[in-house]
Formats: sequence, structure tokens, C-alpha cells
Amino acid sequence: MTDSTEPPSTSAAEPNPNPHLNPNSLIHPRREPFEHGLLPIPKLIFPDPTQTLIQLRQKLVSHPRVDYATLADTVQISVDHARLVLDTLASVLHSEADPLVKAEPGEIDSVGADLHDLILFLYIQSYKKLLPRTHKDSAAVADVWPSTSAFDGYLSALSPLQLVRSNSRRFMPSQADEEAHQLSYLQKHMANILSLLAEPVEGEGEESLVLTMEGFEHLGFLIQFGEKGSEGVSLSQAAPFFANSDPDMPAVPVPAAQVHDWISQNIASALEHITERISAKENGPSSVSDQDVTMADACTSSIKTSPSARGSSFIEGISKSSYVKQASDLKGSSVKVLNCHDSVIYILAPLRYATVYGCSDTTIVLGAVGKAARIEHCERVHVITAAKRVCIANCRECVFFLGVNQKPLMVGDNHKLQVAPYNTYYSELEEHMAKVGIETTINRWDDPLALGVIDPHDSLSHPAGVSDVQAESATRLDPDQFTNFLIPNWFGSGSPGSTKDNPFPLPEAYMSSQQRNQKNLWEIKQLLREAPLEENRKREISCALHLLFKDWLYASGNIRQLYCLQGD
Repeated sequence: MTDSTEPPSTSAAEPNPNPHLNPNSLIHPRREPFEHGLLPIPKLIFPDPTQTLIQLRQKLVSHPRVDYATLADTVQISVDHARLVLDTLASVLHSEADPLVKAEPGEIDSVGADLHDLILFLYIQSYKKLLPRTHKDSAAVADVWPSTSAFDGYLSALSPLQLVRSNSRRFMPSQADEEAHQLSYLQKHMANILSLLAEPVEGEGEESLVLTMEGFEHLGFLIQFGEKGSEGVSLSQAAPFFANSDPDMPAVPVPAAQVHDWISQNIASALEHITERISAKENGPSSVSDQDVTMADACTSSIKTSPSARGSSFIEGISKSSYVKQASDLKGSSVKVLNCHDSVIYILAPLRYATVYGCSDTTIVLGAVGKAARIEHCERVHVITAAKRVCIANCRECVFFLGVNQKPLMVGDNHKLQVAPYNTYYSELEEHMAKVGIETTINRWDDPLALGVIDPHDSLSHPAGVSDVQAESATRLDPDQFTNFLIPNWFGSGSPGSTKDNPFPLPEAYMSSQQRNQKNLWEIKQLLREAPLEENRKREISCALHLLFKDWLYASGNIRQLYCLQGD
């Protein structure tokens, strides 16, 4: 496969129209709250979020940290939904030092959420996602994707993939387009957001609002400077009104209007830079993507991941191939697997976030995901992951082999999904899990939480005016259908780890099924060894078995993996 398989949308490949501009001087939206923090809970979509949240802040002013019961009572949601809100907030917070982030799974309620962070989290529930983009070379991908689904659909006549790709073959928006959309949202709503963080000046009424340095730092939940995410420039150090504050003295509060002007100017500059970058890319040479490959070309060494300067790696448009990435191969701590078909993808690394979008007929192994994994608009994929939390949206005929610490979240128009316990390992798995904080003693794989079918953040989910119903949940995979997934060890990293087996204990039914299969295999081998046959007959049987196995490799497409992985 040639370099043309690299994602056309990645920011790493985009020309910089102004090479003299310091990237650390640009403001960026934090992607995590918008990509992993939106919940389709209707009661969290307020008609007037500013007024509602000002009243909520007044009610909870004596609760600097908010627990499940307090949140449920104040917002009038169930305790289960309140738990989901705090769990989700913990997964997208900007500060690793926040007690909610550091809390063990059973401690989140007692620790509670910071009131300011919670208010910002609830405010952005009004955000509407950007519509999927049209692929610029629809004809090139038309033969890659499967045709119509076998399902008739429930609220929509289109399957999730068809809905995304209908007519002009739509794909996930480019990173630049999404960033511009998020910045525009923040630009429009920043005055309201600041009013939720600001305090009135004593004796001067509500019209004179000021922002303390502590309140200003909470904006780090939504915006950041620099290209390294949480490792970038501190928000207060980037701002001229707090940058030189004496650490031993409380900083002087700043008028909220002054903060608003400064942020608005920075957002306008960032949007102008994005527009120039997109224009420079569109006017540059075009690249063909999503091409099919021959067997000789379908090997891991010839496919390249495309890192983003802001900490994400993209794997896009892989078709009929196998693909392996170790921790040392990835730039940043987030991965997006986009629009891959009929492939096997191994990402054997510790990650913060992972997104799988628009894939079909593919097996995807996500090493250890410490914050959140999201699988969306996929058909007939097998996803194997150890993760803190997993969200599954608008998928069909998929199987998820999970080692997950929180309830898997099911949203959107899902059909015929199955869940099963985690079923693989690689040598550094436990080291990676420990690094990102995944507990092997907690596995909620069979306890999914289903929310509504209609996603209020996504205008493509379903036609307007259709009343919502609970999303279809997942069924347990039949233990007799459960098998271990073997990750080949010949592409192990240079530093062998200590993991020798699946770190998640198997439930009794699945363990018993495995033991029966192993016993049956041993008995068959024993029968063949002890069969009263001449040696030449035994050799004939052995040759026949090898031929049948080879036929199966070709018929199933697994022969491609041997060519790909052995050639790496």
C-alpha cells in the first residue's frame, strides 16, 4: 500500500500558511468534553441554560462539591443518571489533580464534582455536533463499503453507516472543521459561560461581574493554549491579567467584560488561522485515498499512521489489511480509527481516549484506554478493549469483548449488539492498564446502561418530530461462541512485559465453555495419535487437515493477516 492511504484530513499533513506564527499563542477548544462528554439525557438540555444554571449555582453555593443525590435532586434526574454525569465529567476533566479524577471507582460519590466544572459540563450539553463531511473522492470509496444492511431499521430506513454515507458518502468532519465549529460555539456562548463563573462586585450589583484567577482557571475545561493539550501552557499564565501574579498573594479579580474581550479576540485569531490553513490545503495537490490494495501490498510496514500535532493519531481508510501500532509508534495519547473496512487493527498501547467511527467488517484491538472509548456508526465489527468507560452509538451486528470498569453506555439506534468478557492479552497489557488506571478486579461488561435512541446533539440521528425511546441494549454472547483472540507475539515490542494471560477473570459459564473446548481438542488430538492406522495413512490425514485449514484461511480472509504480520 502506498502513502496515499494516509488520512486526508489530518492536521499533521496540512500546510501552515503562516510559518512564523507561534502555535503556543493560539487558543484551541478542548476536544474531550465535546467528543466524549455529551450525554443524550433530555433533562440536561435546558431551554435557557444560562438562567437555569445560575439558579442551580445559587442553590448549590453551599456545596462546593456535588454528589449523586444532590445533583439528582437539583436537576430532577435519576440517581443512575446523576452517577453517569459525574462518571462522564471525571473522564473529561482538564486537571489530573482534581479529586474526582483521582478517585477510585467507589469513591466518586463521596468525593463529588466541583460546582464550577459541573456547571460548565451541564452548559455544553446544548452543543450541536457538526454534520459529517462529504468525502472529496466518493467514487474511489464506493466499492469499499458494504451495500445495504439486512435490517429494515426502526426509526430510520437507513443503517448507521448508510445514514452517515448516504448519497454523497459522508465521513467524519475534518479536525480543522470540528475545531472551527467548537470555537464558533464558544465564541457565541462565552459571555454566558463567563457569567456562570464570575462573581458580582460587592455593593455594585449583578451588572459588575469580576472573575477571580481560580474562576478563570475553570475555563481550562473548555479552552487551552498550545498544541500539547493538558501539557500545554497554563490558562492563567497565558492571560495577560494573571500571568505575573505573585504566587504568594491572591490575584486581583478582573472584570468579566475584559476577560470576554480578550478571549473573543483570541478565538477570532484562531478561526482566521484555521480558515487560512483549510484554504491552503484545499488549494494544494489532492491525494487519492481509500484505495483497495493487493495482497502483496497489504502489510503493516507500508501503512502509516498520521499523528496530529495536538496529541492524536489517526488510522483512516484501511481496507483489506492488517495494521499494528505499538506505544512507541503513536504520537500523543489519543487514537481515532476512522472508516476502516475488512481489516484487523491492533493498537497495543496505553491511551487516554479512543474513537472508532464508520468501520465495518473489522476487528479492532484497543490496548488500554484510561479515560473513554467511543464506538460509533459501525457495522459487523469486533472491538476488544480494556477501558475505564465505553460508549457505543448507532452500531449494528457488532460484538464487544470488554474489560470495562464502568457500565458500557448504549445510545442511539443500535441493533443486534452483543457483549462478552475480555478475551485476549499481550505482553505489556497489565503495565499499560496500570499506567492509565484500569482495575482488573472490576469488569462491568454485562451491565450496559441504555439511554435514548435520539441524540439531541446530532441532527442526523433521526428525523425531527419522532418521539424518543430507550436505545436497544446488548445481549450476552453465548458462552459456546466465546473464543480467545490470539495476538501474535512476533510483533512484540523490544521490552517484553509480564502479562502471560487474560488479566480479567472469566465468568464461570465462559470458563467452563473454554475448558470443554480445550478438552474436546485434546481428545481429538489423542484419537488421531492413537488411531490404529499405518504411518502413511496418518500422514494423509495430517495433509488433509492442513489443506482444509489452508482453505479456511483463504475463505475467511485470515490468510491476509499472515502475509501482513509476517512481513512486518
